[in-house]
Amino acid sequence: MIRKISFYGLVIFFVFAGVYHFINPDFYYPLIPDYLPFKKTINIISGIVEILLGLGLLFDQYRRSAAYLLIFLMIAFIPSHIHFILLGSCMDGGLCVPEWVGWMRLLVIHPLLVYWIYSNRKV
Repeated sequence: MIRKISFYGLVIFFVFAGVYHFINPDFYYPLIPDYLPFKKTINIISGIVEILLGLGLLFDQYRRSAAYLLIFLMIAFIPSHIHFILLGSCMDGGLCVPEWVGWMRLLVIHPLLVYWIYSNRKV
């Protein structure tokens, strides 16, 4: 029962995260490091990928691949977390938290999210 709740929670988490890229794209633009061009395109692609991989978890034949690709995506998002910390964990007109929260996101929450994905690759 707990395993199923964890699994469907993961699916919902990523589908919602992907959809949120389209609901509130202005939230994500400042999180994309300045050295990356085409922030709008990166945001759109990230949202689509999160939705597709989140839904991919639902299908037995795609679950393992979707999980590993989500882990790769989480690794690809690490520069965004570092960028946020370098900004002092505060963006103009956007998310603003104590700096320790930025570090917690990178060093604790992000690895836990990767573990959550990994542990649900074989439901």
